[in-house]
Amino acid sequence: MDELVNFFHEAGKLKDMKRRGWVIRGIKNPESIADHIFRVSLMAWVLGEKHKLNIEKIIKMALIHDLCEVYAGDTTPYDSILPKDKKKALELTKTWPRFSEKEKHRLNKEKHQKEKKSLEKITKNLQLKIKGEIMHLWLEYEKGVSKEGIFFRQIDRVENFMQSMEYWKKYNNPSQGAWWMQARELLDDPVLLEFVKGMEKKFYKGKKPKI
Repeated sequence: MDELVNFFHEAGKLKDMKRRGWVIRGIKNPESIADHIFRVSLMAWVLGEKHKLNIEKIIKMALIHDLCEVYAGDTTPYDSILPKDKKKALELTKTWPRFSEKEKHRLNKEKHQKEKKSLEKITKNLQLKIKGEIMHLWLEYEKGVSKEGIFFRQIDRVENFMQSMEYWKKYNNPSQGAWWMQARELLDDPVLLEFVKGMEKKFYKGKKPKI
């Protein structure tokens, strides 16, 4: 039991870790990583039912997908190009960052290695069966090599998009352009595209956001 107590204690640190994407955008009292995990798990369950996916598997995937951030920290696509000046940094986040294929590969590889090492650290004292399942599910999510992994990679972005709309409605920040660019390029699941339309109707209500 000592190993489980330590594992859950470490995992609990995600309740106090703020999502970096909101921090760099100057959002007041931004959600924690654990806040995000809670809602995306609910979304994975309910929306996953519409595709008749393995619901137990996709919920487990949702619960562990950001577990690595206990030690690796939360990172964003902007980190390698973010200026120190807060105003310039905020302006940069209004658009989706673009990198060459070579640079994108390098950044993704570095992020993957850092997060894999972190996940291995937090699970190292768990029973082999649980440790192996966590690692396997995380790799499925990271690489999108199963129906559940492919679907969850998209629903993870949709939950983030929903949070951006909620903050936009409350604070008129962040600018919505980056999320719409990402949605057009990375979302193709019909259920999730329909869900995005529902979000747009609820949170914008005819008020055109800055895109």
